Amino acid sequence: MEEKDVQRLLDMLYGMIDEAKNATFSSDKCLVNRDEALDLLDEIRAKLPLEMKKAQELIRAREEYVNSAKKEVEKMLRQAELDAQTIISESETIQRARQKSTEIIRRAEERSKELYRAANTYTEDALRRTEEAIQMALNEVQESRTRFRAASVEKMQEQREQLDKSGTERETE
Repeated sequence: MEEKDVQRLLDMLYGMIDEAKNATFSSDKCLVNRDEALDLLDEIRAKLPLEMKKAQELIRAREEYVNSAKKEVEKMLRQAELDAQTIISESETIQRARQKSTEIIRRAEERSKELYRAANTYTEDALRRTEEAIQMALNEVQESRTRFRAASVEKMQEQREQLDKSGTERETE
């Protein structure tokens, strides 16, 4: 069986409900194959922990990426300081070394900020998409449960009316 992501499974469930035949005398109720719908919901339920694990891995990767960038910045800072310490004490050379170390630090800080922003943006987007998928799945489950309960109540009412009718017919006999 091909690998299905949560979004695809939700699309399948939505399609199943959207294409379902209307219930008799009702435009807002439909007949859905319960086993197929429950199978899709089971698959979604099984996939959600994987989606959450992926999101957590993204967060971990972002933190590692930021830590790596910080280490790189610290290494660059140490190197800049070493370069500045080893330069000859002539004022012109010292001035150039200070300018160079300042430029390296500035670039390293800019690079660190860029990496941090990129990692945050990527992680935020991944978490947003996961949250939306989970919310859509929850909404679909809640709507399905509501429709199922309404259909069940309606069926129970019909059976009661039939029992009442057949009981009335027996009494008249």
